Amino acid sequence: MKKSILTIVLAMCILPFSLLKADEGMWFLMHIERLKHRDMQKMGLQLTSEEIYSVNNHSLKDAIVQFNGGCTASIISKEGLVLTNHHCGYDAIADLSTPDKNLLKDGFWAKDKSQELQTNISVRFFVRMDDVSKRILALVNPSMSEMEREKVINQEIAKIQKENDGDGKYTVSVRSFFQGNEYYYFVYQDFKDVRLVATPTESIGKFGGDTDNWEWPRHTGDFSIFRVYMAKDGNPTNYSTENIPLNPKHYLPISTKGVKEGDFAMILGYPGRTNRWMPSKGIEQNIKYAYPAWVEASKKAMDIMKKYQDSDPKVRLDYASNYAGVANYWKNRQGMIDALTKHKTVNSKFQQENDFQVWANKTENKEKYGGILNKINAYYNATNAKSVQDNHLRLLLRNSLFAGLPTNLNKQLTEYFKISDEAKKTEALTKINTIVEQSFEKAYLPLEKEMFVELISLYAARVKNYPLASLITANQTNLNTYLNNAVDTSIFSSKEKLQSFLKNPSAAILTNDELLKISSNLIEQATKKSEELAKLENDYLASFRLLVDGYRKANPNNKYYPDANSTLRLSYGKVRGLPADKRNDAKKNYYTTLKGMVKKHKQADAEFDLSQPLIDLYNKKDFGKYAQKDGTLYVNFLTDNDITGGNSGSPVINGKGELIGLAFDGNIEAMAGDVIFDKNLQRTINVDIRFILFLMEKYAGASNLLQELTYVN
Repeated sequence: MKKSILTIVLAMCILPFSLLKADEGMWFLMHIERLKHRDMQKMGLQLTSEEIYSVNNHSLKDAIVQFNGGCTASIISKEGLVLTNHHCGYDAIADLSTPDKNLLKDGFWAKDKSQELQTNISVRFFVRMDDVSKRILALVNPSMSEMEREKVINQEIAKIQKENDGDGKYTVSVRSFFQGNEYYYFVYQDFKDVRLVATPTESIGKFGGDTDNWEWPRHTGDFSIFRVYMAKDGNPTNYSTENIPLNPKHYLPISTKGVKEGDFAMILGYPGRTNRWMPSKGIEQNIKYAYPAWVEASKKAMDIMKKYQDSDPKVRLDYASNYAGVANYWKNRQGMIDALTKHKTVNSKFQQENDFQVWANKTENKEKYGGILNKINAYYNATNAKSVQDNHLRLLLRNSLFAGLPTNLNKQLTEYFKISDEAKKTEALTKINTIVEQSFEKAYLPLEKEMFVELISLYAARVKNYPLASLITANQTNLNTYLNNAVDTSIFSSKEKLQSFLKNPSAAILTNDELLKISSNLIEQATKKSEELAKLENDYLASFRLLVDGYRKANPNNKYYPDANSTLRLSYGKVRGLPADKRNDAKKNYYTTLKGMVKKHKQADAEFDLSQPLIDLYNKKDFGKYAQKDGTLYVNFLTDNDITGGNSGSPVINGKGELIGLAFDGNIEAMAGDVIFDKNLQRTINVDIRFILFLMEKYAGASNLLQELTYVN
């Protein structure tokens, strides 16, 4: 459970002092009855809290899964069909694609279960949760350092996990909330045999590409379909042809009624991270230092990938997922800079802190809370320049094979050289060879070399007022030549060189490998901290926890929700549009139509091309039973739910517990939403479930899948 300072900052917890609006908040399911159930009923919810979350009976939570660790999905049939976003399944679809059989480009629809394709995806079902705050916090005291506190807490967490894992049947996660002021454990069951069933063409599933990403109006069929399999005894197991489709405890029925403005909508999912407790100095650091570094390094990485992707279809496919991930965060971080600046979020947070300080300076509060903001601000002032370095190194290590692989392999080889038993040495070497095979499987070496050289050069040019990695400083005058030579002469620069080395591995050769020296030096630089910084960080963590505690005590009548941290949450709101937009030809600006999608079509454009069969269906107005009474076919619609990254693929559910849509994006106007919720601007962009059904029936002819679903209305 050891956390980096970045992880802890990202796990911040609540929006202080504000009166929470009905559509704000990411709520624990076990707290719905106590906190928000009556509000939801007034807005249109017809389910009981027991029908949403129950430990002993099947409930809505049993149909919601965490999809491959980073997205959400829902079970939509009694045979384990899983619905999620196209971009959530993108990695698996790309892995299953080849230049000759490109599932990303051409789509895929299994006509029966025998055609479904094995993936490396897993899904996680939520079983139960409970509060262990008193148990854990009874073991710590204010005199402990943060390191001492962490050690004690981690020891107790290990006990809690062991007590609740059902002798290995379940995965147990204990998480901190409200900046370490509360702790809950979560019990999950993981299923690892998940197969691809269907995906639309990339021209539908990713329509609009980077241009439309985070934008409204949107016209994207962002969905894909998988199936969960289990052993014949009902338990999770690895892939086997003997496995059978999952028999779920609960699955979502599908509403074909359609949506209208003002309809109740709730979203269940696994939101990743929000930062709504972030102090003003932290927001300022992101706007001025951290995010600009992220944006520039991301753009450099994207340009390098695109250069090689444009000239080689195989490279385009092999790096498709990498590019999509970098591009998504690149636009997100720039959007955050723009939105936080426009809304003057630093100033509003600063005013909240001034209000808090008045409370903290009261006689009964001053000793405990009076000085905490000074310690928090001191930490941020001392780490502004470091945050530039951290983000450049983070993007380098994420995007460059040569930056991280040598150090990783060296650790494995160091352990190998310590082994005396020949059988164990052979086993260890086999594992190392597997890592090499997997690492270079889709690597294009000219791209990787340029990525390594260019991102390090950018890092060296942009980091000011903070030490560079020592080898970069020592060779800064001829840096490009030095880096190119390091790659050219290294055993880590190709699979063939490594395989040759591994036939007769030598510690002496490793010692003199310059690429390994650079990799180790960069990673060391990314993780090291001075004694002074360690002290500032310790004081910051303790003070930040007290700040959250103080805010809650200063306003004890508020209903606080914990910030997102990849645990199952519910948010609720309504179908709600934005002011009229001339780019949207819909009658009201809460939905988009197939007409608008076809209007955006550009022949041979990578982002806006559409297949002729879809255009033909539009021209014939062959929409089946999925259009409005006036013949309009909705594509996407808006709600004002509170979501963030990780909610991708979350089901949008009406007041009866029926599926009406699939969340896949937010709007760029509200990009500051991870830090501060704006009830007027915050929107969730969703695929209308009827558009998905239309594509299944009319476009793909997937009658086998349609027959599995349960329809209402």
